[in-house]
This record gives sequence, C-alpha cells and structure tokens, in this order.
Amino acid sequence: MIFDAILSPEFLNAALRATTPILFAALASAVASKAGIVNMALEGIMLFSALFGVLFSAAFQSGWLGLLATMAMGGIIGFMLAFFVLKLKTDEILAAIAINLIANGATVLILLAVSGDRGVSSSVASVPLPKINMPIIENIPYFGTVISDQNVLTYISLIMVAAVHLFLYRTPLGLRIRAVGENKNAAESVGISSKKVQYIALILSGVFASMGGFFLSGGYMTNFTTGMSAGRGFIALAASSMGGNTPVGSFLVSLLFGAASALSNILQLGNWPRELIQMIPYATTILGLGIYSYRRMKKREKLSN
Repeated sequence: MIFDAILSPEFLNAALRATTPILFAALASAVASKAGIVNMALEGIMLFSALFGVLFSAAFQSGWLGLLATMAMGGIIGFMLAFFVLKLKTDEILAAIAINLIANGATVLILLAVSGDRGVSSSVASVPLPKINMPIIENIPYFGTVISDQNVLTYISLIMVAAVHLFLYRTPLGLRIRAVGENKNAAESVGISSKKVQYIALILSGVFASMGGFFLSGGYMTNFTTGMSAGRGFIALAASSMGGNTPVGSFLVSLLFGAASALSNILQLGNWPRELIQMIPYATTILGLGIYSYRRMKKREKLSN
C-alpha cells in the first residue's frame, strides 16, 4: 500500500513541492561554496524570509512585490555575513550560527511587535504567489499530474537549476567565483579581487535562500509559523555537499530529501508513531551524508594507494 502511494503521481507532485525550498537553499549553498565560503546561515535567512515574505506581501498587497522585497532583504543578510567574515575576519561558522540564533528569537519578537500575533501570523493578510495549471501538460497521463498545479516558485526553482549552471560555468563572473574558490591566491595573481567576488557570491546566496524562505510562507503555506524553516537550511547544506556543490547535483539530492519529506507527510495519515514519522527527512539526511562520507573516504584511500 505504501509502495503504491510512493509510485503515484500525487506523491511525486507532493515531493516536487517539498523539494522547492530545499532546492533554493541548496543552490544558495552551491554558489557560496564555489567561492570558497560555507554559508551555514541558510536556516536563519530562510526563517527571516518566511516572516518578512508575509509582512511585505501584506504591506504591498502583492505576492510578487513581497517576493522582490524579501529577495532584497536576503541579499542584505548575505552582505552582512560577508562583511563580518571578510572585513571583520569573524569565523564564518560562528557568524552563521549567530544569524541562525538571532532569527529564531527575532522572528517571534518582530511578529509580535508588528501584528500582536504569537507564533502564527493569523491576523496578517498576506498575499501568496499563485499556483499554475498548464493547459496542455496537465492532460498528459501521469506526468501532467506530477508537474501541473504547482506554485510558480516551484517552476522558478527548476528553471534556476539551469540558470545557475549556466551562470557558474558559462559566464565570466561564474569563472571568477570558481577560480576564487579553488585557489584564491592564483585568482588574485591575475587581477581578480577575491573579496569582491566572495561578497557577490554571498549576496547571491542570500537572495536564493530568501526565495526558499518566501516559498514556505507564500507558497507551501499561506502564513508564518514560528520555526517553520524546520532545519531545511541544514538539509540544503547536505544536499549541496552531496551534489558536489553543482546545481544539477544539488537538484538531484534535494529531490531525494523532498521525497523523504513528502513520505513523512503521507505516513502521518496512518497509525505510525508521530515522532518516528517526523524523523524521516532528518534520518534520510544523516544516512545520505554517512554514505557520501564513506564513499569519499574509500576514494581517498584508493588514490593514496
């Protein structure tokens, strides 16, 4: 019965939807990693973006304007992280942890101060982005059910896989980002400003992660709830790493984790222990990282021999 549910087009539709915020954050991680910096602040950026996506879309009464404002805010947080790491020489991990911890408390405080709501933005009249039905594709058996009736950000995330790939591997700026990440000194020897490139990479990383955060409260749901990022930023870090910090690899691993999240949602409808079901996405992440690390270790041992 569970196996039949997993193979159903409705399950794959849900898996694609659950993949969307992880994929945005995984692309954000990939861009930052290519520049030689690990952006562990993805969780905090997504949480801030989920809240401000609700507030901005309600203020403008437009989901699109809310998304643009949220992306700008994500870029600002990325710039702040870059400033602390590159200018003030703060440890990148500690700076990211600080942003994540601040996000946990600040989002609750800001929501309470702005709307008076505690935990859920029930009184904020936010405007989510629309779902899209594809007139021709939706009539295709099986595939049409999988791909159609998704939020517009889901389609944007899929387009961005190709766009980020082209950006990193087919543009001069993408070449500079990869050069700085692979060998900063060699890049600087040919006139590339490593700090400038890393600033740009972290700003872009913040923008991409903010789109994933906006999807949580303006696509996946229609309001903000405390802690709604629920570890997706850290799962995205794992997806990016396991995917070789490449857009295509990050997408494939994100899809795996999205399927695990969709599976946990389906199993909650049965009589399974709730706590055990909620562990599935995180257990899948740990298992995947374990297999990935083991294969890397064996590969290094083979090369050393």
